Amino acid sequence: MTKRKDHSQELGDFTTTTRVIPISVLAIGIGFVSTFIAWLLLRLIGFFTNAFYYGRTGTALVSPAGNHLGWWAVLVPVGGGLIIGFMARYGSERIRGHGIPEALESILINGSKVEPRLALLKPVSAAISIGSGGPFGAEGPIIMTGGAIGSIISQLFRLTAAERKTLLVAGAAAGMSATFATPVAAVMLAVELLLFEWKPRSAIPVALASATAGAARRYILGLGPLFPVPHHAIFIGPVGLAGCVLAGLLAGLLSALLTLGVYAAEDSFLKLPIHWMWWPAIGGVAVGLGGMIFPQALGVGYDTIGALLQGEVPRAVIAGVLLVKSAIWVISLGSGTSGGVLAPLLMMGAALGGVEAMFLPAEGIGFWPLVSMGAILGGTMRAPFTAVLFALELTHDISVLLPLLVAAMLAHATTVLLLKRSILTEKVARRGFHLSREYAIDPLEILFVREAMRTKIVAFPASATVDELRATLIREPMGRGQHLFPVVDGERRLKGVITRRRLRELTESTEGGALLGDVLTTPVVAYPDESLRMVVLRMAESGFTRMPVVDREGCLAGMVSLRDLLIARVRSVHDERRREQVLHLRLPLRNRTRLIGQK
Repeated sequence: MTKRKDHSQELGDFTTTTRVIPISVLAIGIGFVSTFIAWLLLRLIGFFTNAFYYGRTGTALVSPAGNHLGWWAVLVPVGGGLIIGFMARYGSERIRGHGIPEALESILINGSKVEPRLALLKPVSAAISIGSGGPFGAEGPIIMTGGAIGSIISQLFRLTAAERKTLLVAGAAAGMSATFATPVAAVMLAVELLLFEWKPRSAIPVALASATAGAARRYILGLGPLFPVPHHAIFIGPVGLAGCVLAGLLAGLLSALLTLGVYAAEDSFLKLPIHWMWWPAIGGVAVGLGGMIFPQALGVGYDTIGALLQGEVPRAVIAGVLLVKSAIWVISLGSGTSGGVLAPLLMMGAALGGVEAMFLPAEGIGFWPLVSMGAILGGTMRAPFTAVLFALELTHDISVLLPLLVAAMLAHATTVLLLKRSILTEKVARRGFHLSREYAIDPLEILFVREAMRTKIVAFPASATVDELRATLIREPMGRGQHLFPVVDGERRLKGVITRRRLRELTESTEGGALLGDVLTTPVVAYPDESLRMVVLRMAESGFTRMPVVDREGCLAGMVSLRDLLIARVRSVHDERRREQVLHLRLPLRNRTRLIGQK
């Protein structure tokens, strides 16, 4: 007797195929292209900043704070807002916003297909917005532009929507990697925010694209870290960790306030009786006035972030960032202009850390600004691991890994409990869509068909005639629970299936001598040693919700239906909701007696 092979042994940890190789090759090419896009956008920002505030040509990144325009500087953000409004209305409305929600929408709704013109309009509009004083970062537009490049390249080939998504995200991650010299954080951002999965088929190409951009950056933009800081002690003690707990909670509260503020501003603009194309100009008025009060609030503000991390700023600057920068950022972002969120969050987090450094234990120059910077990223974007890695790669200070983990996770916990959605997903929800940020293994992936199938079923022999079938059904009527009946030969091998309705038609017909085996339907089958998730996919592809289960020799083993799959799914629901105390602690008898007597 030959031993039957157990095909469940063929199931692996992952479902990745060799398709990952050509997708990875394309991703590497996209990584190179996205690096040049990042370089171009940074040069464009420098060009418009020099043109708007200094009346000169040049592409070097400069701060608008040093301009000598006086009160005329108020009109610069207004003019930039007018240009962006016209570009959005007559070019593409998708240039509005800070980039990441638009990338999410492309992935979730549009099959990862991005219009080619967006790859041109987004970086230009972002450069005009930031160059005219907008309090934004370049990373959101670069993420969207890199994603657009990846999507456009993917559309030139015959690919699935999942493969297009991988290449879109590869371009986005490469853009972020090239901008900040943070290749690992860029991959983590892709996993936590954009991919909606953790699979080698997507993680490998995205990582290769990010690594390519990180390596190419060395020759185009230079090496990191972007914000070098003095190295801190690797051990800070219980008091220091308690300070990290407080820093995380405060960052979570500030994150919640900023998120609520942005969408309160957006709701206020929605009430205006004018077209949305004029909103960025109105937001520009607030930016211009804020710039007159606190000039460092204008533009990207990398120099201010670096100074905060070095502990070289007076208290007036810290107050200006927390009050003026946050206010004009909230208003202008709510107006629907083009810009990113990472750099402003870095600045506001570092300023919050500057406040905390006044009363928390002294752990070194720039320690609390660095910790709070990572914490506010983790809380606002709901991506704590990205925030930790991002802060580490921006500063190259590995010693703060533990404090960052504590603060970022607690900030994340605070916003998760206070708000239903993040600053990124709220915009998607307002457009009528819902996305879940939780990753989990599908319970049907780890359950086998043999664990859910029914073995007590009715089957008919293929050699039976209609007359014999009619007589059998008169004596033993069919049960109500079974709607599909397998038909087998003498060795229990499945020959086909017949439905309850077809059986009724046969028994009511006059063709009594016809064989049952001649009127069968070819079935779609399941196997005992495959996962229930495979059966669900087969049901979705075929449209059948009931399947006979056969072993690998073709012999009937049972039946599985959609109802059986739902019953299997209930197991995970019970694990989530049912509470029970497994261990019960009991005092020794004599101890209990003594306690009773004392009472």
